[in-house]
Amino acid sequence: MNATLKSLLAAPLKKGDTIGIIAPAGPVRNENDFSAGLKILTDLGFKARYQGDILRHNGYLAGTDQERLAELHGLWRDPEVKAILAVRGGYGCLRLLPDLDFTLIRQQPKILIGFSDLTVLLSAIQQQTGLITFHGPMLTTLARSDRDSQEAFFNLLTGRSRPEIKIKGLEILKGGQARGRLLPGNLTSLVHLLGTPFEPDWQNTILVLEDIGEAPYRIDRLLTHLWAAGRLEQIAGLILGDFDQCGERESIWQRALELLAHRPIPLWANFPCGHGSRNQILPLGAEVRLDSAAGRLVFPQPTGR
Repeated sequence: MNATLKSLLAAPLKKGDTIGIIAPAGPVRNENDFSAGLKILTDLGFKARYQGDILRHNGYLAGTDQERLAELHGLWRDPEVKAILAVRGGYGCLRLLPDLDFTLIRQQPKILIGFSDLTVLLSAIQQQTGLITFHGPMLTTLARSDRDSQEAFFNLLTGRSRPEIKIKGLEILKGGQARGRLLPGNLTSLVHLLGTPFEPDWQNTILVLEDIGEAPYRIDRLLTHLWAAGRLEQIAGLILGDFDQCGERESIWQRALELLAHRPIPLWANFPCGHGSRNQILPLGAEVRLDSAAGRLVFPQPTGR
């Protein structure tokens, strides 16, 4: 984040508040998932607002760049919309960044939630405005998220997030304590931000990585790229989430251990973050402490009001 920017945290929601639904990347592929996600939001007591053509297709994009930007800006300007939830990832957020109205976003802070390709949007907004954004389930993944992930999602929206996250089944590959700003995201998407004006500040971050559908050699290449670019020299800790359909997870863990062999920083694996049913919502840009002895993430400052 720009060091001159003060960190911003949007106000939590109350039952009856409106959540804006955006499609800033790929188009909806499964309308049943879309409907199931809407039902969960209404069952939780929220209203959903979205454009009537949100199911539009423009090849691999959910509309033209202008359509997707207008949708995002329109809902962000809407005073009744208290949070913004992405429909799905895919690809497309990178194309929006040059024309994104960061001034509007900073002046009217809202909760923004997504993952996968949304990593680009979450990271760029946090870096340019100071707004804490949230890496977590999207509308079309809510229904297949497990109970813990859905509960954490609801608690975050309503300002009742717990001050710590203790993980079942966590693998501590390298122990130790660390503290820094949380940077969760999709590995491929984060690597694509290298060298751009929207690249995150890696210094003293707790980096959380996940991916899906990448061949093992591609995961190796992406991790090696981060190392070769010097970014792994800057982080304070690394957490590996789910790598669905990316080959043997142990080989990914081993490559991360090799790349960080010379650095005495914590390295965790099997964290519930990614494209599967386990997708713990995480505040991008929030201060966090890694406690390897207890296997928990501790948030010194609240991530909801």
